[in-house]
Amino acid sequence: MKGAAKSELFRELPSVDELLHRPTVASLVSSHGTAAVTDAARTVLARLRQEVASGLLDEPALRLALGGVSDAVENHLRQVLGHSLRTVINATGVILHTNLGRAPLAEAALAHINETAGRFSNLEFEIDAGARGKRDVHVDRLFRSLLAESTAHVGTDASAVPLGRSPAEPPRSISTIVVNNNAAAVLLALNTLAEGGEVIVSRGELVEIGGSFRIPDVMAKSGATLREVGTTNRTRVGDYEEAITERTRLLLRVHRSNFEITGFTEQAPTPELVKLGRERGILLMEDLGSGALVDLQNFGISGEPSVLDSLRAGVDIVTYSGDKLLGGPQAGLLSGRADLIARMRANSLFRALRVDKLTYAALEATLLAYVKRDHDAIPTLKMMRLTKEEIGQRAEALAGQSRSPKLNVKVTDGESIIGGGAAPSSVLPTRMLSLSFVGLSADELATRLRASDPPIIARVEQGRVLLDLRTVFADQDSMIAAALDRVAS
Repeated sequence: MKGAAKSELFRELPSVDELLHRPTVASLVSSHGTAAVTDAARTVLARLRQEVASGLLDEPALRLALGGVSDAVENHLRQVLGHSLRTVINATGVILHTNLGRAPLAEAALAHINETAGRFSNLEFEIDAGARGKRDVHVDRLFRSLLAESTAHVGTDASAVPLGRSPAEPPRSISTIVVNNNAAAVLLALNTLAEGGEVIVSRGELVEIGGSFRIPDVMAKSGATLREVGTTNRTRVGDYEEAITERTRLLLRVHRSNFEITGFTEQAPTPELVKLGRERGILLMEDLGSGALVDLQNFGISGEPSVLDSLRAGVDIVTYSGDKLLGGPQAGLLSGRADLIARMRANSLFRALRVDKLTYAALEATLLAYVKRDHDAIPTLKMMRLTKEEIGQRAEALAGQSRSPKLNVKVTDGESIIGGGAAPSSVLPTRMLSLSFVGLSADELATRLRASDPPIIARVEQGRVLLDLRTVFADQDSMIAAALDRVAS
């Protein structure tokens, strides 16, 4: 293209002001504001100038582009001003899907956030005293109620009595504080209780959590020194005992929540570690990772000790997550001896790692559901409790709505998993929709489902697209039906 011809094309381009006065563009101002629409107009026109300058647009192509310039401005606004974080339909059957936000919040939690976050609140204010308060009191009272049962089981015989207390003394007091995630909880506990000293942990428990974060790395940041004992598959209580020196500050038990070691294995029982710690005057800490507040055996899930289990056994400090098996917001929770929790609260790291009012509001509402024993109000627990028959009825209803000869929909047996690094060997029986479409591969069909609004995230296995309704909210079934109709049309 000659330079003179390009000059003619440049003159065809409207000015920013001319573009803003076009009715279709001007109508966008009421929704997005003058500044945003002006920026979008400049961006679209600059892109057209660049394409003309590079020879990508000749006269016919430019006229076509100018015919849709108003739409281009609107599309740019949608991309720039639209939310990147958005709702998706989780049809994977993975209940605690880390990539999809882990535990969805209860309706009561959403309502409490809306109630307290949109106005001023008593986050750090004691209303009765008219003075400054502490933000963690809003949930500590509920944790005390939920974990009170653990204190009744500690100190009932001489072997279970903590150091410095006789069997006749009252049970220990349990407190809980909240930080921003479980890695932060572990960091705070190790820094408070073991900085400058050694922490003994089994080689079989040096786990790596999501995002390539490893227990040894967190420990190094805490200022504590790692002392590995045992082997990958076998560690006995004697291994811990032999490793104790004058520098030992802590025995650390890390729950292998995201993997399993089977075969020729041995792990020191928690009660034996509790006994060893008390005999030698050394604290025992357990990182549960997921951390449940209910007995998951009732849900058909084994291998996941609850927070109560650990505290009943006499563990001094337990760390766990808020957005996994507990079913609340992202948070790191530390429950245990009140005197140790008080030391952590006084650590300057606690302020650096503390959570905001949104987390406290969501966590308080979630814990209230536990206090009321309204477990179905917590989506994570409700999904775990759904039976194969209940899920199958919904799947059959959806399959019956398909009328396209190109879309083949079957209902088949399958398995849901917990996810989130919890109960790696536990599966829940389910019924799934198995989809195939004439002329499309399974990956192509899955891509079309992700292009739906809201996006539908499915599993692809053995050339099939699978939708597990266990993790789909009931009011989203109709959205899946509509999306399948669009795919088939």
